[in-house]
Amino acid sequence: MKTLNQIHLSGLRAVEAVGRLGSVKAAADSLGVTVGAVSQQVQKTEAQLGVQLFERKNRLLLPTPQLLAMQPHLTSAMSSLATAVATTVRGREDALTISVAPVFAGKWLVWHLKEFNRLNPGIRVRVEATVDLVDPNTSDVDLCIRVGHGPYPGMNAEKLLNQRVFPVCSPALAKEIKCPEDIGKLPIIHDPGQMFTWKTWLDLFGLDESILQDGPSFSDGSLCLDAAIAGQGVFLAWETLAVYAVQSGQVIAPFPERPATGLGYWLISGKDVPRTRAKDAFGSWLKDELQRSIGRPKGADVAPEQRPSP
Repeated sequence: MKTLNQIHLSGLRAVEAVGRLGSVKAAADSLGVTVGAVSQQVQKTEAQLGVQLFERKNRLLLPTPQLLAMQPHLTSAMSSLATAVATTVRGREDALTISVAPVFAGKWLVWHLKEFNRLNPGIRVRVEATVDLVDPNTSDVDLCIRVGHGPYPGMNAEKLLNQRVFPVCSPALAKEIKCPEDIGKLPIIHDPGQMFTWKTWLDLFGLDESILQDGPSFSDGSLCLDAAIAGQGVFLAWETLAVYAVQSGQVIAPFPERPATGLGYWLISGKDVPRTRAKDAFGSWLKDELQRSIGRPKGADVAPEQRPSP
C-alpha cells in the first residue's frame, strides 16, 4: 500500500489540475509550467501509485475510474493547502495583494497608486490585473476591486462609488456636437462587453438608441477610449476610465450630465479573514482618492429639465 510520503506533491498537483480542467494545456496554464512538465509529472505519479489515472486516446487524456474516485479528494486537499498558505500570507501587516480588472488597473490605479505608496511607505502592494473572479476567502488575494450590482454573499463588500457614464470624443469631433441629437450624426464606438447601454444617457434627453450610427467595435474599454482619442467616433465612457483623458484634453465630454448606471465600484475582502493595517489603510485611501480624482463637473447630476435656461 502506497503512503503519502512516497508520492511527490508536485505530481499530485499536476494530476488534480488535469483532471479538474480537462486538458494538459489548461493545467499547464493554471500551474504556470510547460505542457511537457505536466505530462511528465502525471506519468511519474502514475508510476509511483502503480495505477493508470488517464487513458490516452488521440492526444487526449481521459480520466479512468481510479482518477474519478480520487479527484474530489485531490481538489479538496489542494484547496485546503492553498487556504493554509494564503492564511499565513494574509497575516502580514506590511503586504497587500489586490485583484482588479485590467482596464481599471491601467486607466486609473497605476496613475494614483504612487500617492498611496507615498502616504504608506511601509506597505508593499502587489496588483493582480485579471478579469477572473477571485475568492479572497481562499486565495492569497487580500482585496478585490470589482464593478457590479452587489451584494456579494460570503464576502465583506464596501461600495466605493456609483458608476456614471457620459459621451466622449476627440476635440475635432466635439466641434460638430451642439446638442445631444448631434451625437446621432457621428460614428459610435461600441464595446460589446459593457454592462450598460446608451439608453442610460439618452433617456435624460428623451432620445432613443435608434438615432445612433454604426461604428468600430472593440472588446476592451481601453481600446474604445483610444479609438475615441484617435477621432474614430463617440464613446460612452465611465469616469474611472476616461477621467485622465478628459482632464488632459485628449478627449472632450460635450455635456456635463453623468447618469448612474446602477452599477457600483466595490471593495471586497474575505468574510472570515482577519483585518490588517495594510487593508484598512488601502481601503480608506481608495475611497477618498476615487471621490477626489473623479471631480464631477457642475451640473453632472442634474437632469436636463432641471437645468437653468441659457
